[in-house]
Amino acid sequence: MKPQSLFSLRYFASLLLLLSLFATACGNDKGKVEGVNMLYGTDSKVWKTAKETDASGDKVKQTDAQKQEELRIFANGTYNMTGANGAVTGKYTFDQAGKSITMTPDGATTSNTFAVETLTDKKLTLKSADGAALMLEAE
Repeated sequence: MKPQSLFSLRYFASLLLLLSLFATACGNDKGKVEGVNMLYGTDSKVWKTAKETDASGDKVKQTDAQKQEELRIFANGTYNMTGANGAVTGKYTFDQAGKSITMTPDGATTSNTFAVETLTDKKLTLKSADGAALMLEAE
């Protein structure tokens, strides 16, 4: 090989490696589930709905009332959801290995379990058994 073409090949390979590293660093967080403390920060954290999809993956339009709803998750294993229809409090358990969260409202005999698709410091994506998803952002 000519020295010039060998240099071009190395340059191209280096550029390709740099591009792949950049793409990986800037990629989305889907599938990334970090530690349970990402749910509540140091003591508690407020999550607000960023986007919602139905079971078929279509975006669900949020009403003004839904945009005001908040989910506050506390470090002690409790949560509080507030919105136009009042407040709901309860307990949760987070299974990091199983990538799921189970929420049980106070006084209820049944609980709701959601798959945790994403959990970072700023993003939380919950998916119900029927495939509907709720994308939340930390306030």
